[in-house]
Amino acid sequence: MLQDPNNLVRQNRNVAPARGRAAAEISFVVLCVLAAEWAVIPVFGRDKRIGMIPIAAVLIFTFLSHRRRGESASEIGLTRRHFWEALRSLLPWMIPAAAFILTMGAILGSLHYRGPKSWEAILLAQFWLFLWGLMQQYALQAVVNRRAQEICGKGWWSILMAALVFGFLHLPNVWLTAATLAAGVLWAAVYQKAPNLFALAISHSLMTTVLASSISPAVLHGMRVGYNYF
Repeated sequence: MLQDPNNLVRQNRNVAPARGRAAAEISFVVLCVLAAEWAVIPVFGRDKRIGMIPIAAVLIFTFLSHRRRGESASEIGLTRRHFWEALRSLLPWMIPAAAFILTMGAILGSLHYRGPKSWEAILLAQFWLFLWGLMQQYALQAVVNRRAQEICGKGWWSILMAALVFGFLHLPNVWLTAATLAAGVLWAAVYQKAPNLFALAISHSLMTTVLASSISPAVLHGMRVGYNYF
């Protein structure tokens, strides 16, 4: 059965504005992060109250975006749903990647650990790192990845778009940008298959710990990005 040409025209008219809105939302999140990295820190230093402004703007904006689209907590990956499926998809990539990074650290003589010594302090530090990873994965996946799918569909183009955004936000730290670009591809691909932000945050925190403990801080510049890199 042939489709009504008028319906095709109406659909095409609706697609362009929707893609434009999705692109605008991605741009807003990116600009807020860039503002935090390059404007807030140079002007206000490490004043956490000022630093929270762009973060709060992103959270409020994304909440309104999800509400406007009727996206539930389960859909964006903030429930137990898909947790084990996501973790099973991540582990076959995480384990060899972690082994490779640790091996390189051993070969280069750069393996080190400068964190807390007691188990309680280690677990607390890992918990805060998990929360930081969860915040980043929320912005990357629930906003950038989902809106990228609205622009170019589910699959490798939207996965690559999300990964490129993630890597770009870690400039000018070249080595960290390369690492986050590679990890961003994996995380974005797993999210599209099994959207669960908690599994991704666990992966994020563990791989960050492995990387920071294996590669010389001089190479990674203390994992600093934006203005703090210099």
